[in-house]
Amino acid sequence: MAELSEKQMLKTLEKFNTPTVGNVVATFGDRDPLCLSLYDPWHGRWYTDQSLRCIYPELGPRIGYAVTVVYSLPDPNYKRWTFNDLIDALGKAKKPIVIVAQQDFPPDILPRNGLFGGIMSATFKACGVVGVVTNGPSRDVDEIRGMGIQYLMSGVTSGHGHFAIRAINVPVSVAGMDVAPGELVHMDENGACKFPADRLADVCQNVVKMTAMEDQWAGAILKAKTIAEVKAAFATGKRK
Repeated sequence: MAELSEKQMLKTLEKFNTPTVGNVVATFGDRDPLCLSLYDPWHGRWYTDQSLRCIYPELGPRIGYAVTVVYSLPDPNYKRWTFNDLIDALGKAKKPIVIVAQQDFPPDILPRNGLFGGIMSATFKACGVVGVVTNGPSRDVDEIRGMGIQYLMSGVTSGHGHFAIRAINVPVSVAGMDVAPGELVHMDENGACKFPADRLADVCQNVVKMTAMEDQWAGAILKAKTIAEVKAAFATGKRK
C-alpha cells in the first residue's frame, strides 16, 4: 500500500465496516498475521456491546479522534464544567472528532434522558464532530439526520430534565468499551471499536489486505456447486 497521509488513511477506513476494523485490531489474535492483537478479544473492552443501536445506518462508517465527556445530574457542590468548556475541548481536539459520552444517571432517569438534541448536535457539527457514541438515549433524530453526524445510542426519547457535565476528556466506559481521549473510534451500524491513534497506519494497511483476502475467499465459496467444493473453498482461506 502506497504511503498515505493521515487524512487519507482516515478516509480509507471510512470505506470499511467496523467488524473488519475490529478483526484487525483484536478479534483473531494469533490466528491471523494481519491481526494486531492490541487487546484481549473478549475482555479488552475495546468495542461496544449490543445495548446501543445505530440511528443513521444509511450514513455509513465514521472514524474520529475521541473527545470524552461525562454527564450526570446537577450537583450543587460541583459546578466545574460548562457546555462552553466542552466546545473549547472540541476546538482543541484533532479532527475529525467522535464524542464518546458516558451518561452517569440513576437507572430510573437514564432511559428517559434525551441528552443530545438538534442544537447541541448543530454545535458538534460546527466543531468538527462526525459521530457520537453514548450509553443513553437522545432526541431530535429527525432534525439531526441532515447534519451527517452518526449516532450510536441506546434509543430515543422526547424529553429530559436538568443535567450537568461532570468531566471532560477523562477515561470513560460506554456500552462495554473503555475509551481515553485521543484514541481513534470507528463506528457504523454494527457498533464501535477503538484503537490507539499511533496504530492508524497499521490498522489501515491491514484492513485493506484483510478485506481483499476475505473477498476472494467468500467469492470462491459462493462459486462452489457441491458440498465438497464448499469445503474445499473454505479450506483455501481458513485461518491458522
